[in-house]
Amino acid sequence: QSWPVYEEVFNKMHELAAFLDLPRFPDITESCFLHPDMLCMKYLMEANLPDELHNWTCRVVKKIGIGEVDFLTLMPGNKSTRKVKYDVLAAAVIVVVLKLLFLLDDHYEWLLSEFAEERNKNNTEVCIFYSGGPYFEFKKWYEVVKHSLDVEQKKLDEERAKYLWRCEKPLFYSVKKKSKVLKRRQMVVNLQNQFSKLSGSVQRAEKPNPSSFQLSWSEENTDGSCFHGHSLKGVLQEKRGLLTAMNPDYWLCTVKLCNEKLCGHLAHYKEVEFPQSYHFVLGLFSFLLRIQPSYIHDEVCMIEHKLFNKKLYKKLKYNTVLRK
Repeated sequence: QSWPVYEEVFNKMHELAAFLDLPRFPDITESCFLHPDMLCMKYLMEANLPDELHNWTCRVVKKIGIGEVDFLTLMPGNKSTRKVKYDVLAAAVIVVVLKLLFLLDDHYEWLLSEFAEERNKNNTEVCIFYSGGPYFEFKKWYEVVKHSLDVEQKKLDEERAKYLWRCEKPLFYSVKKKSKVLKRRQMVVNLQNQFSKLSGSVQRAEKPNPSSFQLSWSEENTDGSCFHGHSLKGVLQEKRGLLTAMNPDYWLCTVKLCNEKLCGHLAHYKEVEFPQSYHFVLGLFSFLLRIQPSYIHDEVCMIEHKLFNKKLYKKLKYNTVLRK
């Protein structure tokens, strides 16, 4: 009577696949739902982020090669390849892109937000309708998403507190006892319904249809709570025919990765050691995936080291020479 831990289910799944000696799984191509490009699109929609960010996530995926078939496709029993956590990887790609564009250092993203707010205000006042939609405001996005996240988290906590650890359908171990068990179960249901009517409590509604989206945002809302069509013009600049981030800086979560087999993690995550904006974004995706923020943090560090491997190699080599 407990909720399973993501890492435990993930490891057991791979152990079972190896034990059954399953062959190589079907190739995961760009058209498959488990491909990072597809999953990034899904989580960008659910996180209420601009659609233009998908171009950047695709660029990162292509740059570091995590969209290749051999990297993504599961080969049970192959210990030389890293086991891919598809949803966690996609969430980490989005976090890295947000760091590339907004830095997430509790300072730069708020400056960009003030700039975007001023531009949006001026454009509204003079009634100018420019292509690409309004400028994306990080501050406004944070307020809207945090409010929805707090509401959903409260609902989840209440559901888990009220959860009854029993099967919806009664269990019976012999055909002879089947009729008795079903009759007893029906009596219990009838008594519960009668007590509910007498106490005036509201009966539980029917189960909603299953959905892969926990947070939904409609562009038809007039309150401006949907940011899908917002523009990134306020954070981008054109350089040599390519759109690049206005800010060239980037801070690394960790300079040197840990040994995952010995340590259990690629990096160590402590909230107090990182900016609150970064922690909020990790918290958002950890809620959507029902995992600890540290799992996403590990994937973020892995992506960063693949993305900046040349610069990191030079830095580590330079530090080694200084120590000598």
